[in-house]
Amino acid sequence: MLYLHIPFCKQACSYCNFHFSTSMKTREAVIGGICKELKTRRGELANGPVPSVYFGGGTPSILTAEELKRIFEVLFQEGYLDKGARSSDVFSGLTQSDGSSSDVSGEQISRLPADTSDELFTGVARQKDASDERPDYQATEITLEANPDDLDEATIQLLADSPVNRLSIGIQSFFEEDLRFMNRAHSAAEARAAVEKVNRAGFHDVSIDLIYGGQTTTDEMWAENLRIATDLGVNHISAYALTVEPKTALGVQVAKGKVPDTNDAKFNRHFNKLVDHLTASGYRHYEISNFCLPGHASRHNSGYWSGQPYLGIGPGAHGFDGQHTRRWNVSNNAAYAKAWAEINSAEDFAAADGFLYEEEHLSATDRYNEFIMTGLRRDVGVQLSDIEQRFGREKAQFFAESQRANVAEGLFLNIGEGVYRLTREGRMRADGVASDGFWV
Repeated sequence: MLYLHIPFCKQACSYCNFHFSTSMKTREAVIGGICKELKTRRGELANGPVPSVYFGGGTPSILTAEELKRIFEVLFQEGYLDKGARSSDVFSGLTQSDGSSSDVSGEQISRLPADTSDELFTGVARQKDASDERPDYQATEITLEANPDDLDEATIQLLADSPVNRLSIGIQSFFEEDLRFMNRAHSAAEARAAVEKVNRAGFHDVSIDLIYGGQTTTDEMWAENLRIATDLGVNHISAYALTVEPKTALGVQVAKGKVPDTNDAKFNRHFNKLVDHLTASGYRHYEISNFCLPGHASRHNSGYWSGQPYLGIGPGAHGFDGQHTRRWNVSNNAAYAKAWAEINSAEDFAAADGFLYEEEHLSATDRYNEFIMTGLRRDVGVQLSDIEQRFGREKAQFFAESQRANVAEGLFLNIGEGVYRLTREGRMRADGVASDGFWV
């Protein structure tokens, strides 16, 4: 799996603690560094196409056509994506009316005209059938996170003609009061319109993010958010409780008493409404915060939760080798760009340990604890036989013993076959239940 972190945003959301910058000064150099990192670190993943590519951020939907082209060229050239699924000359480049190659600066955020995408993605343009549906080009799931205000007709057309086959749209709420409180760049009208437009463009895998339990979100507003989401027909919904992080704008306001803190009672009401509404609407609750219609679970995120190896590219990106090593890049755009300007080989990258990236080596106990934590968040749960096979009989017996009180309290479904799957109440207390099973 491959994760690409695009660390730029138009403005800072009040609650966000991910790495990003609203300054575009280093943008061109960072995109260049990402392309160079993709080439240099290709050997860290197995040969052949990756099962998933995820453009996260930040705000990947602010990428220009030229920037997107540069990244996809490298993905095809280095074998992250299957060239056999496309023509050999995947991109012809942007051309101006005089036939010269265009130079779209990294500082330029404006979109190209809608008809430019056919020139950009020569050989990969969407083949329109009678129903104008977008076909699957290859086995790789390619997700791009997008904000509603970026999804104008030209950008949607560009993405529809590109290898991207899944969109994750940061809606958060369909209410102006919530959006202004969270300092989101889009409006309620843009939120709804964005989903409608990408559906018309032929995207069959569309996920939206929603936030519940916030200070401005009433029970009635949350219920309406869910109704709108399902009425729009999105096939995947990620819903998260609003978390007050200490170094965010919201965290500062709460600490100073200017804004009240969140409360668990509202979280519980909203979570229960979330589960009731989506399961009644046919969605599978496959992870505590994630719901999907049949066949639309996120392959990429499911890979994270099941311990698959993934490569993290870009400032602040994290990666895992699937065994014992986790690595993360520096969360500083200027430092990242400067370092990659001087790296020309895998040996140069290895020598950059400590200032370009850091890494940690996980013990067997670390791996066991993570397995328990992520397993209990999923609807497939944790199986004692899997624990024994991966970590030994002692830890399997320890886990079973550690959960006796939780089983008695009704936090698990029937465990007759040695499978520990949380009930609704158990999911609401998942962190505590998991910590009971940690080996310390």
